[in-house]
Amino acid sequence: MTIETITLGGGCFWCTEAVYVRVRGVLDVESGYCNGQVVQPSYEQVCSGSTGHAEVVRLRFDPAVISLDEILQIFFSIHDPTTLNRQGNDVGTQYRSGIYVEDAAQLAQAQAFVAAVNASATWPQPVVTEVALLDNYWPAEDYHQDYFEQHPGQGYCAFVVGPKVAKFQKTFARFLKD
Repeated sequence: MTIETITLGGGCFWCTEAVYVRVRGVLDVESGYCNGQVVQPSYEQVCSGSTGHAEVVRLRFDPAVISLDEILQIFFSIHDPTTLNRQGNDVGTQYRSGIYVEDAAQLAQAQAFVAAVNASATWPQPVVTEVALLDNYWPAEDYHQDYFEQHPGQGYCAFVVGPKVAKFQKTFARFLKD
């Protein structure tokens, strides 16, 4: 079995992680930080906006079950790729929309996907999603991992994460794990 890895920044990593743990063919989801200047940053450092890191989820997936394009279709439906450094009330460079790839082939595929989305005029504004090679990845602290699963009633989870998960389940039922 061939396993691929892709890292996605769609605002708060709790939202993105909560969706992808439910996707058939996604074998592992880890919240973390990437493409900043500080080595092994903490959540507090990243939240300050001074490290250059994005909040991300790192996905390991089986491309025989779900393709990278399908992973990206889901990604573009669960966040707004047209807002620079912002997702809803979360504002700052750490909340930027980003696709962080492992190699040149993924880079070309992600760039082509973003170009196709822009050409389709799916969004009323141009997509501002950063597409770049993954750099300086560091896993988030343990308490951030599986956050929605552990705290579904917490305010942010109930009012922000929960509706994103529900939208995914309705829109992409064919991709739900059994």
